[in-house]
Amino acid sequence: MQPPDIPASPAADAAAATLPPPAPLALRAALGRFATGVTIITCTGPGGAPVGLTANSFSALSLDPPLVLWSLRQASTSLPAFDAASHFAVNVLADSQVELSRRFASPVADKFAEGLWAGGLGGAPVLGGCAAVFECEVASRQVAGDHVLFIGRVLRLADLSVAPLLFQGGHYRMLGEIL
Repeated sequence: MQPPDIPASPAADAAAATLPPPAPLALRAALGRFATGVTIITCTGPGGAPVGLTANSFSALSLDPPLVLWSLRQASTSLPAFDAASHFAVNVLADSQVELSRRFASPVADKFAEGLWAGGLGGAPVLGGCAAVFECEVASRQVAGDHVLFIGRVLRLADLSVAPLLFQGGHYRMLGEIL
């Protein structure tokens, strides 16, 4: 059964309207408390060249249908390639792939010159040695603030059952003890 939408009370809306937005640096610091996995999102650009970038804005959205989402800054130089692509791959990095993450987060011209990869569905590059890979068809794109949300329908996945790379508080991290 679907839960009903519960509208906010008019008093809550009025109170929220008078609050100043959080300062960007304070928001970034608080968001940094949330540990995330590290991914490299890839697609094939309009000229057929592989395109990829490091992102931690990846999330599961739905199991049925199988949907995932990620976001990209509107100011990113990679946005035109992802806007034009029909498919993308989410490569969830293993804890041994810190240098690969740094490479794809840098302005280096040919990010694919090092490391193993192969063309996946829709030509989106699939990187070797990742903890998991989700090959997706673009289901929708939506502008939200200073980012574009990409929702993908998972067509194929790989799960290598290796420890993922984590990012928290501005630093790469490894999984710790199971609690």
